[in-house]
Amino acid sequence: MRYSQLFGKTTKNAPADAESVNAKLLTQGGFVLKQMAGVYNYLPLGLRVLTKIQNIIREEMNTAGAQEILMPALTQEENYDTTGRSNLEILFHLEGAGGSKFVLNQSHEEVVTPLVQTYSFSYRDLPVAVYQIQNKFRNEPRAKSGLLRGREFNMKDLYSFHTSEEDLNTFYEKMQGVYFNVYQRLGLGERVVLAFASGGSFSRYSHEFQALSDVGEDTIFLCKKCNVAVNKEIIDEHNFCPQCNNVDLVPKKAIEVGNIFKLMTRFSEAFGFKYTDAAGKVQPVIMGCYGLGPSRIMGTLVEIFHDDKGIVWPETVAPFKVHLVVLGADVEVAEAAEKLYVELKKKMVEVLFDDREKASAGEKLSDADLIGIPYRILVSKKTLAEKSAELKERTGAAARLVPLSRVAGELS
Repeated sequence: MRYSQLFGKTTKNAPADAESVNAKLLTQGGFVLKQMAGVYNYLPLGLRVLTKIQNIIREEMNTAGAQEILMPALTQEENYDTTGRSNLEILFHLEGAGGSKFVLNQSHEEVVTPLVQTYSFSYRDLPVAVYQIQNKFRNEPRAKSGLLRGREFNMKDLYSFHTSEEDLNTFYEKMQGVYFNVYQRLGLGERVVLAFASGGSFSRYSHEFQALSDVGEDTIFLCKKCNVAVNKEIIDEHNFCPQCNNVDLVPKKAIEVGNIFKLMTRFSEAFGFKYTDAAGKVQPVIMGCYGLGPSRIMGTLVEIFHDDKGIVWPETVAPFKVHLVVLGADVEVAEAAEKLYVELKKKMVEVLFDDREKASAGEKLSDADLIGIPYRILVSKKTLAEKSAELKERTGAAARLVPLSRVAGELS
């Protein structure tokens, strides 16, 4: 991609109402542009990051045996009446032609349960797990923190359907491991811990995946022995580790980046979703749900991985692998940079080529740091004299010269 042709550009000024690092840097870097409080446009750079996050999640869900579907964002209100959730304060209600009433889904239990019910009748049809990656809508009273708390946001929600609680428990534990695989691939690695939280009316516990961060809005109490945590909301009930009974719990700030629930029969009973077992007896279907927000992950990555110059993307989700910068107006330099750009693309290296003619060297280098692509290649009259290009990692303190003939091969 040529920067001169890129839709959406960097800006020196942060939005006046940007109260979080991710809102500030993502806007300045040309990744997103706010439409209104809690609602964002994703520009080409931002969409590339979001898509990479989604694809990592998608690959792990598919490997776990779940099947991807896509459900509507708009649902008839009567489904929410069926489950007794039509009065949730966070729901957006709409009225259509002829007085028809609709809801913009904040989650999809009211859609997925009757959907799976349509195709599942006996124990032979179960278990089954389906998921989608789609936007959700929640009428947050105060949307804040950029992509961390929005009114419209991107979500992966997976729902599993089982013949027994034992089968649910097996899949539930499997998904815990799958989620940690996702966070490892996203670059969050050891920062994410499993936190016990209230299961509400569904079960004794639910589980949150919390990314340790000083700017997190959640408080968790971390067990020093087994590295699991307890959410603040249940610490009065459990002032010890539910896993090892250790009482030495340390308060930490964190950002919630995923959650999983054992729904049991809460929604299957509402829709009369039952199955016939091997003995011919009718039994209730047992359910679980597993949420993970790509857009929230994107904001979290910026909150955690940045410095005073800009974003520092993990390589797996960066919009491009290489930021190629040409300095000066020398024809030979421009031709060398153009040749290198072509070679990188032939090697299937994702590259953003800053080919702007009127931008100063300072502007180009500042923008490279702000955008935060993992590797920067600089071609100038000075480097060309050495038949080389300057290669620098975004996180590295020093650059090194690499012969032009070897640059593409070294980065492919």
